[in-house]
Amino acid sequence: MIVSVNEENLDAAAEIHAAAWQESHRAFCSEAFVKQHTAARQKVYLEQEMHRGKRLYMLIKEIPVGIVSVKEDLIENLYVLPAEQHKGCGTELLHFAMKACEGKPRLWVLDNNVKAQALYRKYGFRETGKTKRLSDTLSELEMEADGDVFMLSSWYVP
Repeated sequence: MIVSVNEENLDAAAEIHAAAWQESHRAFCSEAFVKQHTAARQKVYLEQEMHRGKRLYMLIKEIPVGIVSVKEDLIENLYVLPAEQHKGCGTELLHFAMKACEGKPRLWVLDNNVKAQALYRKYGFRETGKTKRLSDTLSELEMEADGDVFMLSSWYVP
């Protein structure tokens, strides 16, 4: 079940964000920097995202396992607990977010996150050629859903 994140369940969303962010960034960020991204810090970040108009959603199986945000045509903050990855949770959240977008879905992904890029390509996202330089060694790539695949995504029912 996918639910909207609100004040009552924001702590659970922050726990997911912190755990998944730490795991996904551990290989290329210092341990000190990774440890700064606590659930308390990520709660503040998610509150700011919601105040900026992003709609935040949480996937609940037996427990909360993943989150995603959507604003207009932009999908962000797609995170799944490390122990729940490779079980279809990311796919379920991605398809939900694609349907929640206003227009052709797009997103930004770290250039070194090969697993996420593969997931997005599997569901019809293609690189647009736009990049954002984050540091000397790290960039984000913009990806956009292919029109034909985007239309097919409306058939997806988790």
